[in-house]
Amino acid sequence: MSRVLIAEAKKVGQGEVELAGFVRNFRSHKGLVFMDLADISGLMQLVLVEGDNPDIFKLAEKITLESVIKVKGSLKEKPAKKSEPDAPKDFELLISSLEIISLAEESLPIPVLVKSDNEANLDNRLDYRWLDLRQKDKQLIFKVWTKLEEGIREYLLKNKFTQIYSPSLMSTSSETGSDVFEVKYFDKKAYLSQSPQFFKQMAMAAGLEKVFVFGPVFRAEKSFTSRHTTEFTGWDLEVSYASYDDIMSIEEDLLIAGFKRIKEDLGLDIDIPTKPFPRVTFKEAKEKLDKAGIKSEKEFDFSTEEEKVLGEIIKKELDHDFVFIIDYPIEARPFYHMRHEDNPALTKSFDLLYRGLEVTTGSEREHRVDYLEKQAIEKEMNLEELKDYINFFRFGCPNHGGIGMGPVRIITKILDLPNVKEATFLPRDVNRLNP
Repeated sequence: MSRVLIAEAKKVGQGEVELAGFVRNFRSHKGLVFMDLADISGLMQLVLVEGDNPDIFKLAEKITLESVIKVKGSLKEKPAKKSEPDAPKDFELLISSLEIISLAEESLPIPVLVKSDNEANLDNRLDYRWLDLRQKDKQLIFKVWTKLEEGIREYLLKNKFTQIYSPSLMSTSSETGSDVFEVKYFDKKAYLSQSPQFFKQMAMAAGLEKVFVFGPVFRAEKSFTSRHTTEFTGWDLEVSYASYDDIMSIEEDLLIAGFKRIKEDLGLDIDIPTKPFPRVTFKEAKEKLDKAGIKSEKEFDFSTEEEKVLGEIIKKELDHDFVFIIDYPIEARPFYHMRHEDNPALTKSFDLLYRGLEVTTGSEREHRVDYLEKQAIEKEMNLEELKDYINFFRFGCPNHGGIGMGPVRIITKILDLPNVKEATFLPRDVNRLNP
């Protein structure tokens, strides 16, 4: 006999089965032992009668909460509760064989049965993340991650994107030179990549036309907010011969595909966004905020409060959870963002907000060498350090555009989590490098 998942056993509802998992609850009373067994698929009550097998009963009495056990036995339908006569059938297992795979220490450092999401004990829970993740609602987070990526990946592959794998070590910073982690690389310095941006653009110069990169990115920001970590997963794509309008349309399609996959496969009650997503210029967004009485803290960007209120305004006015903020001023954007021909003070760029939180930055890129060099000098960047990057464009390169997306923020908002660290398997921040 081989092990089956609890959910599969309940579907069959009869016969002998073998289960394995964590002991989530334990009760002993007058020759009876009741245990709740949990695996990735669900929970089942186990019943052991002392008179049926005294040796197994004696072994069971040693079991502690969160111990891992393997059991064999026969399924029995549980009687329906009087308060829920129409509830779906449920089953329990009458134990005939028991093996303790791993006996947990009696004193748990954090509770597993008790839900605890407040910020006060977040650090403690992260110290014992493997116990924290045993809770069903925590495991759901990564099931949603998986389905979101599955839907998006299916869309990208269907539309002939090629996946590339970019390095995390760079000889120069990938953005403006600030907020980068410096590492010793033999006898010289290297930097952890802030994004795969330069490498995606190299792929355009290589003629790959449509590429995507899923991988880690690093930001040495001393931020202590619920929105930031120093290492996170980035989902990036780049497309040749595409305007920034084209790029926004692609992102709409891939997000719709991802949300559909979550809803269809997990049955979550989430709203599937509709196309087109609203588009508001940076200037219009600032005007809307001013009208709402929200004073701007940043001339060329949005504060956390501004993003939140913008999300509320768009939801109220247009009944949409997403909004593209387009046409950012050059002061807010890196040197490689293309500028509008009729207004060089503005870039062909955008941020995507989801329920009041920025989840994507994108733009049409500058591919002309003379413009790139001029704009880099304006940003006070060292052209010698950018030599390899700018060389990508010296021997012919299509016009192109792309995005960098933060899926952890999307997951955070889908599930209404209080902090992006909750949606990160093992978060890294200014103070945390363990476990």
